[in-house]
Amino acid sequence: MGRKRVHDETLRLRLLDRAGELLAEGGADALGLRSLAKAADTSTSAVYSLFGGKDELLHALYEEGFRRLAERLRAVPADDDIVEHLVRLSHAYRASALEGPHYYRAMFDRRRTAEEDDAVRRAGHDAFEPLLETVRQCVEQGRLVDADPTLVASALWAHVHGLVSLELSNLLPDVEDDMFERAIRAGLSGWQTTTTADR
Repeated sequence: MGRKRVHDETLRLRLLDRAGELLAEGGADALGLRSLAKAADTSTSAVYSLFGGKDELLHALYEEGFRRLAERLRAVPADDDIVEHLVRLSHAYRASALEGPHYYRAMFDRRRTAEEDDAVRRAGHDAFEPLLETVRQCVEQGRLVDADPTLVASALWAHVHGLVSLELSNLLPDVEDDMFERAIRAGLSGWQTTTTADR
């Protein structure tokens, strides 16, 4: 019978969760490997074994954040109305950020090296793809204006991201689901065709 793995995926995810919380609470200076090990009730050697060091830990943190976001967006059920699917994706993006704000901040708020930026773009591609594919379908069906789908999807992502970032920073008044949806629909309306608006 083989030895039980001590440094397994469960511990890895627990360390990432606690690392994100420490980062959100006190910034990068609060995220020491010893303080993380103590917060996760494990050893510093376990942190080194799983991640190698602080830079690798931060890299794993934003990769896990993008993985969770992509998973959340792919799980959004299809809608007979393809434009309504865009609204659902927006709500899923917000829900992911509100449930894991420490991951959200790690994904977008930290300065990175050029090599890390390349890795972030690759990790972010999977999270962007569900939105991009839906926009492509909307353009093909004449529901959105005849424009580059990547441009439209990027603009929609930026709109949702801005709203969510302001909400997480407590820079918006109390945000209700209805208020968020109205803002999303208002931004989306600028990309819809006249035929869509008449529906």
